[in-house]
Amino acid sequence: MNEFEVIGIVIGVVWFTGASLLCALAPTIELLVAARVFQGIGAALLTPGSLAIIESGFQPSDRARAIGAWSALGGIAGAIGPLLGGYLVDAVDWRAIFFINLPLGAFIVWAAPRHIPESRDESATGRLDVRGSLLAALALGGITFALIQASERGGVSSGVAIALIVGLIAGAAFFATERHAEQPMLPLSIFRSRQFSAANAVTFAVYAALGGVFFLLVIVLQVVLGYSAVQAGAAALPVTALLLLLSARAGALAQRIGPKLPLTVGSLLIAAGMLMMGGIEAGDSYVSAVLPAVVVYGLGLALVVAPITATVLAAADERQAGVASGVNNAVARTGQLGAVAALPLIVGLSGSDFQDPVALQAGFDTAMLVTASLAVVGAVLSLLFISNDVFEEATEKTGHCPGNLDVDYSCGVDGPPLRSAEEPIAGAPR
Repeated sequence: MNEFEVIGIVIGVVWFTGASLLCALAPTIELLVAARVFQGIGAALLTPGSLAIIESGFQPSDRARAIGAWSALGGIAGAIGPLLGGYLVDAVDWRAIFFINLPLGAFIVWAAPRHIPESRDESATGRLDVRGSLLAALALGGITFALIQASERGGVSSGVAIALIVGLIAGAAFFATERHAEQPMLPLSIFRSRQFSAANAVTFAVYAALGGVFFLLVIVLQVVLGYSAVQAGAAALPVTALLLLLSARAGALAQRIGPKLPLTVGSLLIAAGMLMMGGIEAGDSYVSAVLPAVVVYGLGLALVVAPITATVLAAADERQAGVASGVNNAVARTGQLGAVAALPLIVGLSGSDFQDPVALQAGFDTAMLVTASLAVVGAVLSLLFISNDVFEEATEKTGHCPGNLDVDYSCGVDGPPLRSAEEPIAGAPR
């Protein structure tokens, strides 16, 4: 997403919407799975582009707050989606959860070119790093498959060992390929920034912790506390409310005092919330046991999400905003995926244990200790390696660019003058 962010987003939306139609019309499970794969490709085009538009469309002093609003709205969508999807499955048909994407996609395709200013990187060639993409997918797929199968089988079989070896070799080949590729999907030079590397390390630790909670908490609420699927999904709504209320404020706070304190305190609050979740037992009420843990967890999450994303973007060169946001998103998803695959193996949960309240609760308690430890690692990394000057340094960089790439504040990103977060986009409804 280096060249034309708005066009890239429109392509992603069209791709995702078309794949949604294929999902809705799929006559067999095999075709549904294939269509879901295509859906994922379209989705992968969206997040980096949206953050790159924020990076190029807002002044440096307003970006953290804008990213906070982006995070809050994403949290709302993440909460409403499963509830609406569950209703549509029960009241209409499972195909309705894919048909609903069609009018939404059509609206975005109509609105994006009219209300979002285009920006681009003149140095981008638009070439695809096919070899790097395939190696990255093979590495993640092999390692994840090995972890999941090891958990299900209760040990390492020959197939698990082969998958793990293939994944590790593909991972090593990926980094070797990216080092020498003419147009790498992951330019390794971006990690020369200490702040960028540190922020992504924090992202990996914290989001791995989050992945474990999101995966196990809903199951525990149903199996141990006897919640319905809808009740279990609604139990986390306070987290969404806190993200909505506090994410933009957390971004503004990080902009004002620096990201170190919000990230450190937020990660510790996440850890505290996880330890409180580990105390949930059969027969506990929602108000006395679940809600306090969810609130503490949500407060920590609200303090972390916007500042960490803003730090990643501020630490990278502005022309690489799309790459930086894509890397950070990939790091977060990899952490979550790794936690979902590895946690059951680490805490000894497999197969029928997920339907056994006693075994599940014991495994969940241990899992919360593991995930809380990961969140504490994120806090320590934030305290030791995240600089409070990262936003100020980003502002200074955008005021002057090397060579002949000076274009207002945008360091090689050609587009309209940057806006304040309080100034509406021209032509947008007020």
